[in-house]
Amino acid sequence: MPNPATYPHLWLWDSCFHAVVWAHLGDERASRELEAVLEGQLSDGLVPHMRYGGQAPDTWLGPLRTTSSLAQPPMFGHAVKVLLAHGITPSPQVVSRARRGLDWLWTHRRTELDLLYVVHPWETGNDHSPRWDGWGAPGRTRDDYDRAARTAWNKLRMGDVTFHDDGAAAWSSAFVACPAGFNAYVAFNLAELAQVLDDPTMAERARRIATAMDEHLWDDEQSLWADLALVGGHGSLDATPISDGVMGALVTSDAGRAEAALAQLELPHRFGARFGPTNVARSHPAYDPGMYWRGAAWPQLNYLLWLALRRWQRLDEATALALRTRGSAVRSGWAEYWDPETGAGLGAVPQSWTGLAVAMTVEG
Repeated sequence: MPNPATYPHLWLWDSCFHAVVWAHLGDERASRELEAVLEGQLSDGLVPHMRYGGQAPDTWLGPLRTTSSLAQPPMFGHAVKVLLAHGITPSPQVVSRARRGLDWLWTHRRTELDLLYVVHPWETGNDHSPRWDGWGAPGRTRDDYDRAARTAWNKLRMGDVTFHDDGAAAWSSAFVACPAGFNAYVAFNLAELAQVLDDPTMAERARRIATAMDEHLWDDEQSLWADLALVGGHGSLDATPISDGVMGALVTSDAGRAEAALAQLELPHRFGARFGPTNVARSHPAYDPGMYWRGAAWPQLNYLLWLALRRWQRLDEATALALRTRGSAVRSGWAEYWDPETGAGLGAVPQSWTGLAVAMTVEG
């Protein structure tokens, strides 16, 4: 579990990142961690974003009683590749479940544009982002943001969701979007698992999503990938500049766009901060460095941005980000996230995914 008091269950991308950290430490618990979270897979293939631990389930997250009904960034493709790279062999069942999980997203959540959609903000990983303010969520600026009210609004949105027969979330009457970050994560994990399995079908799916992102989500004005609203929201691309908009650099084949997006990680008026990168551009009215998903720095996002920098051979910047993440992790007490201006720890302290700082430093 990420933190026994604040997060007493298994969260999908947390557990995948835990597996990555264990692998870098040469610890066989990497395989156990990945196996545990994938055991929550539903009959048709969705890997839910939560598998409940010893405490009572969060009953507002769908009709199921052992897992939630929602998706989350499927980092298990990357995790499988990292384990193998460190001499830890996941079981055939783990690899099969990872493949089925990615197959489910491609089959059940793909639009005609080859973009993938989500039916709730919690599926994106970026729960309270200002990019979702256009759906009528409370808290549009740093001056009137109310996290409790936003959480209550998110819980109400579960009432808009319909479900498949196995309990997986299918659609929403109020919130459906194709997020830039989520699409990048799925394409990235498809590509990672395709390399492991030497699977051209999975590689082609990754390429198609990346191409669709370049065609339909790229925002020339912001030099970032943005989000496409399908139900509710703005009905068009939302240009709120957040670091999720850089994540397309993980998968795009367009070097110019990747370079333009990645360069913003160091710009002071964009995402560049002493303990950053920030989650929301520092010059944007919604930026609040001490608020949950409204500007704070996140270690798992740093890790993914670090991977993107390395992919495009921006190695000095990648090393600098790794060292900054390590220093911030220690300074914050290994916090869930931290203030990018001061380095003060925020959220759950300590939080297990912040161990990614170790992986970044060892590799960097």
